[in-house]
Amino acid sequence: MAYENILFEVEAGIATLTFNRPKVLNALTFETIKELAAAIRSVEENEDVRVLILTGAGDRAFVAGADIKELQEMSPLFAKHFAAEGQKALFGLENLAIPVIACVNGFALGGGCEIALACDFIYASESAKLGQPEINLGIIPGFGGTQRLLRLVGRARAKELCLTGAMITAEEAFNMGLVNKVFPPETLMEETRKVASLIASKGKVAIRTIKHVIDRGMDVDLYSACALEMDGFALCFASADAKEGTSAFLEKRKPDFVGTLTG
Repeated sequence: MAYENILFEVEAGIATLTFNRPKVLNALTFETIKELAAAIRSVEENEDVRVLILTGAGDRAFVAGADIKELQEMSPLFAKHFAAEGQKALFGLENLAIPVIACVNGFALGGGCEIALACDFIYASESAKLGQPEINLGIIPGFGGTQRLLRLVGRARAKELCLTGAMITAEEAFNMGLVNKVFPPETLMEETRKVASLIASKGKVAIRTIKHVIDRGMDVDLYSACALEMDGFALCFASADAKEGTSAFLEKRKPDFVGTLTG
């Protein structure tokens, strides 16, 4: 598929998706959401991709929110369709078998913050600003922001951010557990790629299983979650990577994980 609003490339097992509308701070349109969904499907179908990084073009924004001109013209029916397509795309992003890192290089507001929240974790530039300012437009988040924010930072902080529409700094986001690490702008992508390369060197089945048991385990009781972990632990032994990993440790060499998700 030819993309007009995003850039997509794969190098050394790491895919990078860049929101590419820098003149409007990479603001989201309905077409951008469709392109995002298509790119997610292409990642899902490509077993050579081991990690996905999301970032924004330019040095000012990851995604500064939805395109306000487009929002202003929406009917209630189209608004629901827009939200449904956005939620579907972000569930697709969240449910990828591979890790997804948000590399937040500037404003991540509204839909941009929601995209970052759907990633496995967030690395941010010192100059980044995050928030859910939809209330300032007389609306609420529509791509899952209220719910993912709730699960990540707790009910009180989620309410405060959504009810005030406040923008927070990367340091504030780090302190509340919204962002994992904060880097200087000039080293953000380099540091993100270092971690992506490290993860890409691990076994695929173990990576997928860790994502699955953590994501599903948080929504059930501890006993059920630990049973889920036990099944995941056993499943890893179906992959050749379990044998390779233990053998490499005993032989004092670096493991070469080449197992696939299908056998």
